[in-house]
Amino acid sequence: MNILMVCLGNICRSPIAEGILKDKAAKAGLNWRIESAGTNGFHNGEHPHQLSTKICLQKGIDISKQISRQFVKKDLSEYDLIFAMANDVIFDIQRIAQDEYSEQKVQLFLEPLYPGKLQNVPDPWYGTEKDFVEVYDLIDKACDTIINQYAHLSKSN
Repeated sequence: MNILMVCLGNICRSPIAEGILKDKAAKAGLNWRIESAGTNGFHNGEHPHQLSTKICLQKGIDISKQISRQFVKKDLSEYDLIFAMANDVIFDIQRIAQDEYSEQKVQLFLEPLYPGKLQNVPDPWYGTEKDFVEVYDLIDKACDTIINQYAHLSKSN
């Protein structure tokens, strides 16, 4: 299964999600390709935010080697699932993807954890370390749900 995590700049939320889900998938014996991207491209080529990296490292996950890249239309054909961190990110994905957009592939990241709630992962960009910890914890819970919900698809292939 190929999964893409998407936020605005690809330096806070989506790198954390990529790191956590990669770790959990590996521990579950799942051969998933998990990556991340941002819709605005402002941070292309940059490493994750220092607090994203710090919090993940404290939890035993090294995301320091990730490099930000921009979401592109071609991603719709390359990935089985695309998780957007927030509603505004879904709108950006629709704008970029145009006629390639697929509601079957793109969903809010927290949808598996909170079905039908249309809940966003808060952007910790202007926050404190505490905000990054809260985002990490929320993403961690959602990743457990994603593993539980989608693992059987990989194992049946």
